[in-house]
Amino acid sequence: MKKVLLILIAIMATQLSSAQEWITPVIDGYGKIKDFKDVTTLPDPDKEYNIVFDLKDEREMEGSNIGYFKIARMINMLGVNGISADKVNIVAAVHGGATFTALNDAKYKAKYEKENPNAEVIQLLKDYGVKLIVCAQATASRGIDAEDLNPNTELGLSAMMVLANYQLDGYILMP
Repeated sequence: MKKVLLILIAIMATQLSSAQEWITPVIDGYGKIKDFKDVTTLPDPDKEYNIVFDLKDEREMEGSNIGYFKIARMINMLGVNGISADKVNIVAAVHGGATFTALNDAKYKAKYEKENPNAEVIQLLKDYGVKLIVCAQATASRGIDAEDLNPNTELGLSAMMVLANYQLDGYILMP
């Protein structure tokens, strides 16, 4: 009897752990999430999500910059909960340690002797509608010219101006 009970517990534990797989339903391959339905504070389908992200960290998560990972994760959480892309407006101020992540392929390879691991996620985020604005003050201090940047980004006066202007326009800051 004890053996049967242990087997049943093992089977139930296996089923519970496999019930929640990591998924990337909208930004394929990036920002993995688990789709929980029995939790509080789910996305509200009646709201518009206007978010400005502050990407200043050079750290990586699962092969790309942690800031792009967080943006992809937010989009995946919103999407899996039925929030359509037309209700999601995301802008990112790219600066500080994250500045070099926005280099185009040739410049990144020349600097790091490898492909830019952020190029694909930057493309996917742009395709979704995310606006990635690179700080001109950060590029100037690092010797980066506008033509050195990934074509899926744009150059803004400064990250401070991006963050200030979008928050004044009602965007919520996601640090």
